[in-house]
Amino acid sequence: MKIQKLINCKLDFEKIYLHCTYLKGKRFLQSLELEHDKGGCKMANVTFKGNPITLLGNEVKVGDKAPNFTVLANDLSQVTLESTKGQVRLITSVPSLDTGVCDAETRRFNEEANSLGNVKILTVSVDLPFAQKRWCAASGIENVQTLSDHRDLSFGEAFGVAIQELRLLARAVFVVDSNDTVTYVEYVSEATNHPNYEAALEAAKAAK
Repeated sequence: MKIQKLINCKLDFEKIYLHCTYLKGKRFLQSLELEHDKGGCKMANVTFKGNPITLLGNEVKVGDKAPNFTVLANDLSQVTLESTKGQVRLITSVPSLDTGVCDAETRRFNEEANSLGNVKILTVSVDLPFAQKRWCAASGIENVQTLSDHRDLSFGEAFGVAIQELRLLARAVFVVDSNDTVTYVEYVSEATNHPNYEAALEAAKAAK
């Protein structure tokens, strides 16, 4: 009888434990939903070739302090947000320079660079640094610095553009002023489409 009682107590304890775990999990999910409703975990809604994708990290919004990141230059040296401190930056993220839209976009910003004065233009992708260097040389890119996020997806996660399913970056444009404040954001809703060039260029010209 004593053994049976012990078994019953153990079973009751397990039921209580499981129920409490369930309630804790439920409350946790509810808290996440609440945070989402408040905008705390909001993510941009983006598709890739018409298919919904999951973006890692947090969506960056106008007025935010730009998050730091570490990426690689074409010579494998590390580049961070601090590397361009005190400058206005126009930062684009693209899936791959070796595609038509990304190629055309980077060429367009390269051509527009002279109209932007001292604005630093950075283009980030997960292409290897060696591939980026070859592409820049073949395309005559001199006014845009291409940076690789292949190693850590540091930029992708910091700016909420890392595509979980593909390990690529979604197409987006950010303008960060000389005080590291984000003044312009566009997450392109379909990653294979072009960004709004005119709006991005005007924002870069207006940033101080």
